[in-house]
Amino acid sequence: MSCGCKTSGDSAHSCGPKKTANGCENVNTCGNSYKLSVFDWLSNIQNPASNRCDFVEVRFKNDRKSFYKNVNNIPLHIGSVVTVESSPGHDIGVVSLTGELVKIQMKKKKVSEESALKIYRQSNQKDIEVWQEVRKKEDSVKIEARKIAQRLGLEMKVTDVEYQGDASKVTFYYTADNRVDFRQLIKDYAGAFRTKIDMKQIGFRQEAAKVGGIGSCGRELCCSTWLTDFRSVNTNVARYQQLSINPQKLAGQCGKLKCCLNYELDSYLDALSNFPSSSTTLDTEKGRAFCIKIDVFKKKMWFAYVENSIAWYDFDIDLVKKLISKNKRGEKTLPLEDLKQPETSMKSIDLIQENNVDRFEKKNKGNSRHKNQNRSNASNQNNQNQQGQGQKRPNNKPERQDRDRSEKSERQQNSNANNQPRQPKNQQPKPQLEKVAAPNSDAEKKPNPNKKKFKKKFPPKKDNNA
Repeated sequence: MSCGCKTSGDSAHSCGPKKTANGCENVNTCGNSYKLSVFDWLSNIQNPASNRCDFVEVRFKNDRKSFYKNVNNIPLHIGSVVTVESSPGHDIGVVSLTGELVKIQMKKKKVSEESALKIYRQSNQKDIEVWQEVRKKEDSVKIEARKIAQRLGLEMKVTDVEYQGDASKVTFYYTADNRVDFRQLIKDYAGAFRTKIDMKQIGFRQEAAKVGGIGSCGRELCCSTWLTDFRSVNTNVARYQQLSINPQKLAGQCGKLKCCLNYELDSYLDALSNFPSSSTTLDTEKGRAFCIKIDVFKKKMWFAYVENSIAWYDFDIDLVKKLISKNKRGEKTLPLEDLKQPETSMKSIDLIQENNVDRFEKKNKGNSRHKNQNRSNASNQNNQNQQGQGQKRPNNKPERQDRDRSEKSERQQNSNANNQPRQPKNQQPKPQLEKVAAPNSDAEKKPNPNKKKFKKKFPPKKDNNA
């Protein structure tokens, strides 16, 4: 008659008495079992029977938990559905913690052992059926209760409704800014729902814990998962952490300042204990200077002149302490611009260029620009040569090709000269004979008088008219 889950949560999502081979009978009713659950890190420790803890922690709907005494020594474990003492009647909840860790939680929440109520028994089938039926009616009852409050003109908001396990009482959780008169409202609720009515006012933080949601960090709200105690948060917490006082960013889902602003407050206070006060002023030769900003991580303070608050000067806290002690002696310090040391960067220009993201784009842009200029200059020279010579030369052939051709022709001539046969040294060269013109050459042709001249005879033309 208990749930197979190790960490059971909301009683509305608890498991029934029957279990299957996989654990729970209805898988859908086991959701949100992690909500505000406490990990029992002492569960594996076996204590003597004399020191056995008889108290258990029982969780009801949402974040409502209470401690009960196991007077009958019933064997209970985390996830057991139990019937406990209530006023009036009885209530049904789920065991969320057992063992020695319960005593630590009771001591933390200042709960006395004498005021703890008793556990009657493990819930039977009839108890769980009644409990589940009344839990199904809670949404419709909440809507009807809001309509009745609106009809009466009450400035309140019904946030949640919780039925007792035996359906003998219903509790209405509401939020309101001012005091609300419930005399007529309780009469209307009792006539509409036919049960005992209990009104309980909660704060806006408790409302956000019951409703739940997602915070600006992207995670589920702390108040609806693990945070049980709500500490007060004011704007001084944001000032200590050097945060801008922006209500839209500092407020949570409940409309109040975020609870997480308190998480790192102690660390900031320890760090600020070594800093001079933020209201420190320095007397310089140029005028008075006041503190504008504090950087906790870099351990620096920014100062500016009263007359000119645009120029800021940052100094280490050790130097600021020395200047303050100098002012206490009645001496004025040097101007802020003289006290400020120039910042020397450790990186060289090459390292800065290498670490720059746009270094490849800049190099490529510069090379492409030079290439385009060279190409344009070469094309202009070719066009001028073509216009001067009156010849069309293709643009893709530079003048170097002509030079290569002339060099190649010279090489061929030299190679032909080397291929000719060499004459011996002792042999004298043969005398070259003079060329004599042939008698029948064209230059010395003379007319022959004996040659007969023939005339070519053509036939007479015929007259077509005849």
